[in-house]
Amino acid sequence: MRIAVCGGTGFIGQALCKRWLQDGHDIVIVTRSVPKSHAQTEHNGHLSYLTWDEMKSNPERFEHLDALINLAGSSLSQRWTREGKQRILQSRQKTVSSVAELMHKLEHKPAVIVQASAMAIYGTSEHKTFDEESPATIMDFPSEVVSEWEQAADRIPVDRLIKLRISVVLGNPGGALPKMLLPYKAGVGGKIGSGKQWLSWIHINDIADLIDYCVRHKEISGAVNAASPHAVRNDEFGRCVAKVYHRPHWLPLPAFMLQAILGEMSLILLKGQRIVPAKALRHGFQFRYAELTEALRQIRES
Repeated sequence: MRIAVCGGTGFIGQALCKRWLQDGHDIVIVTRSVPKSHAQTEHNGHLSYLTWDEMKSNPERFEHLDALINLAGSSLSQRWTREGKQRILQSRQKTVSSVAELMHKLEHKPAVIVQASAMAIYGTSEHKTFDEESPATIMDFPSEVVSEWEQAADRIPVDRLIKLRISVVLGNPGGALPKMLLPYKAGVGGKIGSGKQWLSWIHINDIADLIDYCVRHKEISGAVNAASPHAVRNDEFGRCVAKVYHRPHWLPLPAFMLQAILGEMSLILLKGQRIVPAKALRHGFQFRYAELTEALRQIRES
């Protein structure tokens, strides 16, 4: 297959491109700037790089794609000042708009577009379980961002659109896990806030597998939850980390202290949602790392 991956230099993008290159596919990574090692010779085997500006000025280079994956967007892990919120929202809208603009220009559109989204679309709850049929709930900044993100994606002119609602992606060396491990490595790990908030998660290899599965299975479309079937509460997550990494789990981090440190952004750690990958399971997808302990052990040993 010939596949374009927007944001292919990010944590998920790197794992996905590595997997597809090993499978012999032709990958075009769309990024803000071409890596120096590729500045002179753009193509390296089955891998090539193009900038967002080149995508806009030379749309013909994207003719005859089998799929386009858009993982690009500014991270939520930054201070939620007025400027920061605007930057986060605009970055997502801009990349989706760029993809939509490209589709309007192409004579031969890809059969499928996988657009990154996030589990924040469901809002937060300690008691509810969310699948792809659950309604969007706008209750905070993350859910507002994701709602507008998906509305923009719905305007992309493509026959099959997949909105990949991504949970916390666990892997090494990128993603959220290295930061989550820091207090445990310092010997001061413990539950955050009440410890009852849900953490929906997925192993980096499983999300790469899931994206590939969605691309290859034509019957899959619309929202797809990218999460392990077994979400855990925050306290259970900490205990699993302590067990696998042989570190203590004893020192709680009070909610008020986290709020003082992170401000509004603290709700990412203090609130959560339990999402299940109902559509992926219904269509026969099999997780390699469905349980948290086995996922953490693989990451630690890799």
